[in-house]
Amino acid sequence: MPSRVVVTGAAGFIGGHVARRLIAEGMEVCAVDRRDPEHDLVAGRNLSEVLGKPGFSFQCVDLADRGWESVLRGTDTVIHLAALPGVRPSWGARFDEYATCNVIATQRVMDASVTARIPRIIVASSSSVYGRTDGHPSPETTPTRPLSPYGATKLATEAIALAYAQRHDSVTSVAALRYFTVYGPRQRNDMLIGRALSAALGGAPLPLYGNGEQSRDFTYIDDVVEATLAATCSRVSGAVNVGAGTATSVREVLRVAEQLTGCRVPTKPMSAVDGDTPATLADSARAHGVLAWRPRVDLVTGMRRHLAWLQTQSVVPADATA
Repeated sequence: MPSRVVVTGAAGFIGGHVARRLIAEGMEVCAVDRRDPEHDLVAGRNLSEVLGKPGFSFQCVDLADRGWESVLRGTDTVIHLAALPGVRPSWGARFDEYATCNVIATQRVMDASVTARIPRIIVASSSSVYGRTDGHPSPETTPTRPLSPYGATKLATEAIALAYAQRHDSVTSVAALRYFTVYGPRQRNDMLIGRALSAALGGAPLPLYGNGEQSRDFTYIDDVVEATLAATCSRVSGAVNVGAGTATSVREVLRVAEQLTGCRVPTKPMSAVDGDTPATLADSARAHGVLAWRPRVDLVTGMRRHLAWLQTQSVVPADATA
């Protein structure tokens, strides 16, 4: 097990859960994010369980800048989760921001980490790197043909990290975890499951893109955290899928949301959007083999936990980072 871990993007959805688990395991955690939890409601919410805990520290840093590299001192593992997410917003004028947050920032992290001789780096990637798969399970050997600028930046994230790991002077090993649609408490407000449950509880109608038959491999946050920690403790390198291995349609998600809440999910029909792949489905055999990891939380159980958390919350702004 590592002793000191730097978690980038720690004030995001996945980052907050990872930081909490690392602290619970007795590790020292340096959380890095460009949003300050003292002034940002979402960042504060995501880090609420670890702020002030022994072994936890926070640095407000924009990774695309320079001059922050001293946070790596004494670190043996970096979990690089910082990124700007979202397929639909990645088209057009905002691409500069995606390129900065996802590509340039990753280059800065890798350059600093290899220079500091950090032995282990976990990089967050995405099922979006695969593109259209026609509903077939995607092993890591599937050709990568992203359908969106966002997917392209996540593929670039992987490529940059793995290139740095192969430098002649590098002692760093890199695992790129291809997360499939992650959900659970503190999920970003623009994601399907949280939106569906919120709509059923009286929130705004859910935008329903296309015919609702698109399917996703929804993976509960606790399972994602377990896979991430398993990767930090291993020496596996290259891409590793992290997905539940079950495809669920958008309409089935709405049905479960209605079953759990006892209320109808109001929807707002919308045209299909470029970049939205019709289906994602993980082949997680490699994660089973090299990480001894298997998902434990089924969709209904995960959505029930997500609902229970939502019912305790007041409305907060949509999260802007992974």
